[in-house]
Amino acid sequence: MGNREDLLEGAKRCLLEKGYTRTTARDIAAAAGVSLAAIGYHFGSKDVLLTEALRQAIEEWGDDMARISTASKNAVDADPAERFAATWTKVTESFAQSRALWSIQFEMLAYIERDPGLRQTFAKAGKQARMALVDLFGIPASVTDPQEVEKIGAYYQTLLSGLAAQWLLDPETAPCGRDLIEAAQTVAKGLPIPTDSRTT
Repeated sequence: MGNREDLLEGAKRCLLEKGYTRTTARDIAAAAGVSLAAIGYHFGSKDVLLTEALRQAIEEWGDDMARISTASKNAVDADPAERFAATWTKVTESFAQSRALWSIQFEMLAYIERDPGLRQTFAKAGKQARMALVDLFGIPASVTDPQEVEKIGAYYQTLLSGLAAQWLLDPETAPCGRDLIEAAQTVAKGLPIPTDSRTT
């Protein structure tokens, strides 16, 4: 690997070990085995490097989940509800191996209040994540409107963030995939869609 790749790997290790705000440029340089000046040369700043490292770490988690989803789909291909439940259960189980990754993301939610540039970066990444979640969990074949697809992605993103938060607080009571789908079906029965979907 070159210095750029070494820096990204070092930054990912530091993020997972120390978190975003406690990681220094010197920490990253030491973990990567490169000079401190290399951070400025390749990324411009420590914050840009950490943001890119976090983005890559999230993508790697997403790739792992995509493989799990494919396996779930093959196992229960005839039943979308079973696939939904099985995939969410696997996501919940993955939190045990990715606790640090999710903790960092919640840590950064507070930090971005002081950094508009970081907010924009994460807002853009959030939109991309919605589409990745649509690929992961799937949508009904009848849904083709891009706006509807984005709404479904936002719904999955809301479930994912909420599930991660509950698991971080108390893994024993976090819902499993079957809990999620049973609750969604129960709630949907009592919620006729309003004429104006933007009505609050």
